[in-house]
Amino acid sequence: MDKKNALRAGALAAGTTLMMLLMSSPALALNRDDGDDPGTGLSVIETLGLYVLLPIGLFVVIAGLVMVADKSHQKKDPTSSNVRTKADAKA
Repeated sequence: MDKKNALRAGALAAGTTLMMLLMSSPALALNRDDGDDPGTGLSVIETLGLYVLLPIGLFVVIAGLVMVADKSHQKKDPTSSNVRTKADAKA
């Protein structure tokens, strides 16, 4: 991609993002909607546990399961395991 196309794509992405931010309502609006019942908020510990520690823990568990499953199978490569480096022929 040349510079002109990259600049055009960047300007389009920035303009689209700016328009979406300007047209969206504020996230922390003071006016409640009809039927809105937000409940209690999360504490800092609960938020960190839910959005940081839980995904990291899931990643570690999945990676561990993949490593255990991978090590349980011996590599059986018939093309390279039968190769001998010394020649058997005598001249």
